[in-house]
Amino acid sequence: MSLPDLFSGFETRSMPVGDVAIHCRVGGLAGAAPLVLLHGYPQTHAMWHRLAGPLAERFRVVVPDLRGYGGSSVPEDRPGHAAYTKRAMAEDIVRLMADLGHDRFSLVGHDRGARVGYRLALDHPGRLDRLALLDIVPTAEMWSGMDARLALKVYHWLFLAQPAPMPEQLIGGAPIPYLEHTLASWTKAKNLSAFDPAALDHYRASYADPRRRHATCEDYRAGAGPDRTHDEADRAAGRLIGVPTLVLWGAAGIPAGDPDVETGSPLATWRRWCRQVEGQPIDAGHFLPEENPAATLAALLPFLSR
Repeated sequence: MSLPDLFSGFETRSMPVGDVAIHCRVGGLAGAAPLVLLHGYPQTHAMWHRLAGPLAERFRVVVPDLRGYGGSSVPEDRPGHAAYTKRAMAEDIVRLMADLGHDRFSLVGHDRGARVGYRLALDHPGRLDRLALLDIVPTAEMWSGMDARLALKVYHWLFLAQPAPMPEQLIGGAPIPYLEHTLASWTKAKNLSAFDPAALDHYRASYADPRRRHATCEDYRAGAGPDRTHDEADRAAGRLIGVPTLVLWGAAGIPAGDPDVETGSPLATWRRWCRQVEGQPIDAGHFLPEENPAATLAALLPFLSR
């Protein structure tokens, strides 16, 4: 199936990194500061199509698909869901950028991509110049705060993490309706109006593949197991994210109204994990770059350009 090209002027590459090949789009100013954009669930690199062009006017922009998603390869399962940990995904990005000639870079991540981003910052200090995290709080914080209110809000964390093949079989009965329900339910408007039809074609094509649906479940199984363990080990050791960090969240997004915070923002949570963090809400649901690209770009550019 030929998918619409949403990244005019960008190259398409498939880069072997370790046990996977990472599909990515590369564009922007040659010799400019490198910037990685990482997508989340249940999307692909296509979610950045409204921001990649404007960012490419100032940066050398690399937009990968995470392992198991989009056009990247789908590694075989490993014991303990190790093939889909954020640690493994972060290692993919470090190797990818090194092969592209960038030992240091900035990173903007949304959803699962943001979890890869902060894990990269903790595991590979010195690799990042700046880190922006969109609409998340750390994985360990999500699990430790998993009360009835949060479980109803993020039921997919518990559902997708169930042992194989139960979630895969249930979703397989109607994968595209499940995908579209998930996308719509996490927007402020509770519908698909925020998404470009061409981007939806990309998301549907990836989610139609049973191997990739299984990979997304493995992603969440890793989140319930080793990802959480890695976070808890860092917290116990007092390790902090040392790179300047920007946190953006949807005013109607997933972390909005974090009960840990008197102001209703996730910043207090991130202050326990970062040496230097700032942030603000965006008028959107979960999908900031697609629901409100202008406000998201306006928040990112001053931070990334300092």
